[in-house]
Amino acid sequence: MDEPPVAITDADVEAAASRLAGRVVHTPLMSSPVLDTRVGARVFIKPECLQRTGSFKFRGATNAIGRLPEGSRQRGVVACSSGNHAQGVAEAARVAGIPATIVMPHDAPAIKRARTIRSGATVVGYDRENDDRVKIATDIAAETGATFVSPYDDPGVMAGQGTVGIEVAEDLARLGVSPDRVLVPVSGGGLLSGIATAIKARMPTAVCQPVEPEGFDDTSRSLRSGHRETNTIRGGSIADALLSQQPGELTFPVLTRLAEPGVAVPDELIYKAMAFAFHELKLVTEPGGAIALAALLGGLIDVKGETVVVVLSGGNVDPPMLMRALEDE
Repeated sequence: MDEPPVAITDADVEAAASRLAGRVVHTPLMSSPVLDTRVGARVFIKPECLQRTGSFKFRGATNAIGRLPEGSRQRGVVACSSGNHAQGVAEAARVAGIPATIVMPHDAPAIKRARTIRSGATVVGYDRENDDRVKIATDIAAETGATFVSPYDDPGVMAGQGTVGIEVAEDLARLGVSPDRVLVPVSGGGLLSGIATAIKARMPTAVCQPVEPEGFDDTSRSLRSGHRETNTIRGGSIADALLSQQPGELTFPVLTRLAEPGVAVPDELIYKAMAFAFHELKLVTEPGGAIALAALLGGLIDVKGETVVVVLSGGNVDPPMLMRALEDE
């Protein structure tokens, strides 16, 4: 049987790293003796909540826009997102001096919507339960001549997100450390496919795993079954950034080669992880951003004696949500 097509290679991620040099924040690797003791492992935190626009999404958006031919770039871009991809594309478009239209659900966190508008993007709302956001976005692109930038199913986006993995690998190498496991928040798989591409090329023994909200573990189920599974619900988790319906067409073949099934996390553990990040790491995280840490703290993965990398993918949380996490601690 023929191998599925490969959307990106490590060379694409390397090219993205060169394109993004000086444009994105090289976020640090952090450690916490309290966390290490709590889980019985050596843990390194990659805080992409400190990235421009508050999440890793700025990387992929900037790389995707940077790869566009000049004529296409000037016609602008359109994207669909509950918030982080929206902010990443809006800000990357602002920096590039081109227009952006973002299709966002009506229930997107207010802080994400406000910051998307602040970057100069036009926001078009939709109903998460009943509307097809991709169709809305692609219809706008067809009408305006803009380029649709997928949240995950775009080689430029995937390669841009993979620069997180290059930074992790290079920083660990300088410490003389090789990770046993890398835990990554997952929606459509753009971040994990990029990180796994970079990590496995440099540290091939590392296990790369998705962490998803309870009820939205389509990636892990798909990795087990060998084909793309679909979630039966559209909403219900506080991790609004991770509520995709199935793995991407381009991301899944990458994940089948480079990732292993992970775990699904209930909301109560996510709240606790957000509080832990705030109190112990001095980091503000959103629910989807804290989910991999939640899996670790909740004991959903046995990491005793391992060296583990945990990606905190975003920090764009509405104050009431953060306060709820701190009150429930």
